[in-house]
Amino acid sequence: MSLIDPELVFAWQTAHSIARGAPAPVRDRGGYRVDTHSEKETRRWVFPQLCDGLRELAHELTAPRHYLKLCGTDEALRSVLPARWEMQPANYFMTTVAVGPEPKPLPDGYRMELHRTGPVTRACVLAPDGGLAASGCAAETAEVFIYDRIETDPDHRRKGLGMAVMSALGAARTSLASRPLLVATADGRGLYANLGWTVLAPFAAATIPER
Repeated sequence: MSLIDPELVFAWQTAHSIARGAPAPVRDRGGYRVDTHSEKETRRWVFPQLCDGLRELAHELTAPRHYLKLCGTDEALRSVLPARWEMQPANYFMTTVAVGPEPKPLPDGYRMELHRTGPVTRACVLAPDGGLAASGCAAETAEVFIYDRIETDPDHRRKGLGMAVMSALGAARTSLASRPLLVATADGRGLYANLGWTVLAPFAAATIPER
């Protein structure tokens, strides 16, 4: 698989930070660092490829809640990590040239809510009882349009709600010049492939677990 464009990865991480209200990424050691300081994560680095900076960080860092992410395979990332690092579930960096899925009527009793704040759009599908059945968000910059946290509650799956969220978010895209991107889980990869998305690269991640 060919190497991914580092500037595309930086553009994705920039939009990802916008979507999640996190600090903007900064270039650091051949990768892109985000000082998230969230409940789950103190800091993350995303690397477009293996490099000396990634190897150095892997050996320097000893505290939990730091994440190293690589546009590459789990095996490639694991090969440069000391034993204290723990691999996370595999993901996939994906893109598409297809137009978003055609909107379809929601099942009876379900309704869609959209909230837009600047470059960020959030979509929520509410169940007949008013509970949250599915949700997701998107963020657009001049370079990219990213989808993030597309989730469907287990009790409401197989009803097309995830596709409805993707369609609603895609309709919020204002520029055809902004490239669609997302990071999919192993389960989500098949769904997005059926919608015309292709894998640009595996997306591996590791952290030091809390003891």
